[in-house]
Amino acid sequence: MAISLAKAMNGERAVVFIFVLRVISSLPFALLPHALSLSVLSLFSLVVEIRVDDSASLFKTRPGASSGIMLGAVTLPTVMLSKLIQLSRAVSLQQIEIGEFEHMTMQFWAASACSCGVLIFLSIVTWFAASNKNPSFSCSVWDAKFSLSCVILYSVVCCISLATISHTGFNTALKLLWLLCHGFAAVKLIQHLVHTFPFCASVGEALLVTSGLVLYFGDMLACTISKVCRLLIPPEMVSIRYGIKRSEIGIIIQGVLLGLLIFSVLFKFLIWLREYFWGANDSESKERKEIRRSLIFFTSLVFIMIAIAPSWMMIVLDFDVHPVLWICRFIFSEPFKRLSLCVYWLALIHTSVLRFYNISKNSKIERILLRKYYHLLAVSMFLPALIYQPQFLDLAFGAALAVFLVLEIIRVWRIWPLGHLVHQFMSAFIDHRDSDLIIVSHFSLLLGCALPIWMSSGFNDRPLTPFAGILSLGIGDTMASMVGHKYGVLRWSKTGKKTIEGTAAGITSVLAACLVLVPLLASTGYILTQHWLPILIAVTTSGLLEAYTTQLDNAFIPLVFYSLLCL
Repeated sequence: MAISLAKAMNGERAVVFIFVLRVISSLPFALLPHALSLSVLSLFSLVVEIRVDDSASLFKTRPGASSGIMLGAVTLPTVMLSKLIQLSRAVSLQQIEIGEFEHMTMQFWAASACSCGVLIFLSIVTWFAASNKNPSFSCSVWDAKFSLSCVILYSVVCCISLATISHTGFNTALKLLWLLCHGFAAVKLIQHLVHTFPFCASVGEALLVTSGLVLYFGDMLACTISKVCRLLIPPEMVSIRYGIKRSEIGIIIQGVLLGLLIFSVLFKFLIWLREYFWGANDSESKERKEIRRSLIFFTSLVFIMIAIAPSWMMIVLDFDVHPVLWICRFIFSEPFKRLSLCVYWLALIHTSVLRFYNISKNSKIERILLRKYYHLLAVSMFLPALIYQPQFLDLAFGAALAVFLVLEIIRVWRIWPLGHLVHQFMSAFIDHRDSDLIIVSHFSLLLGCALPIWMSSGFNDRPLTPFAGILSLGIGDTMASMVGHKYGVLRWSKTGKKTIEGTAAGITSVLAACLVLVPLLASTGYILTQHWLPILIAVTTSGLLEAYTTQLDNAFIPLVFYSLLCL
């Protein structure tokens, strides 16, 4: 397949290759198979992205965005590989047990399996589309051969890597089966997402969300299976997080998200039962139907969150008390600090949200600038808490995510009496990246700040990594948008809106923030002996990605920045 360099390497793809090469160049020799697999995955995703971009009508994606397949396919595996590099340093220093390293190895291969499975699915779709339009389809035959070669090479490298962390061939086979399930689940989930939420995301964004959900809930399933059925599945196959244990806060967050997933399924089933048995009753007024539907919604929600989800938490982690009581004990173990922080958050949210809502209704300020005020709000809320109360911030992020999910469910399903009010309020802040069907910007901002903090728990020899989301979104992205909008003249491309002045301002502001944070966080002399060149490369690469990408930058930039800071 003859692909010109100019066609293959647009700005976004070039930055992604720089990102991948930076991580691969930092790998120790023992992780050579992982470097090879990531390289194969990158090339495979590049070819698939080019073919999908040439057949854009195949998928109902978000208008104005490229497919973003390459960025979506390599981001999560590269994040896991960066974390694996970090843990390899800990193993060499004997600061962690080998089980933690082996667990992260499985997480890397699981993330790669999700991406590889979706890429195979996209390859098949584009191959059949090309064959139907052009009977010769010589280009598509080349793609099929190249894709098959990538899959075979990836599978061989995966088997070699898994064999090094398995005691027997049976364990290797079980691990391969587990990874195959991840790939299959990712394909089914992305099909469901694209069909259920058309025009809400690009293929790359859907791929990132799909891989993240499959990896997260797969880990929950593995933890549950290894806890309940230890006699059937060897513990080394599906290790608990970091190979040994999970924190109480991590289990509570997972339990709440699992409860919301179960609740969604249960509520739809109850509504189906109600319509099946009482749907023919046309004499009942629409208002009464809405009230009954609302009662079913809130009753099932309370039951799941009070009874079912805590039961799972207590089984998995052996809580000696109900998780709600554990949360109360945790908060009141340092009541002055944590309650004061809650009061500070509530006051800041109340004042800011009301102010921004009135501005959005009565002012002609562009939505993109108005949304950046929320990025600054995130800095003022999360930065002090991350420095002084990091564990409490972990719990608060989980609570905020649960509230956002419940409100979005209420808005989408128009649950009486809040559905219309929530929809009217949220509509004041949406832009071209959101839709009436689903609004994702507030989720991406919250998770963009939270994920680097959550992933930095446990061993972390890079104190800046928890701040990756706050720095890149709260400071860098905000300064880039504001300066670019007001002073930007030189554009990166003829069709894009991003300016060189804005990108320079974003990179400079993040470097300045790092310059302040590094001395503040240096409780030991380790980070002061570190060269600033790696930090400069991380800041510049994430800044260039923000300038070139048409994807939802809140989702990708914090993960890219986090990965590079881990090195």
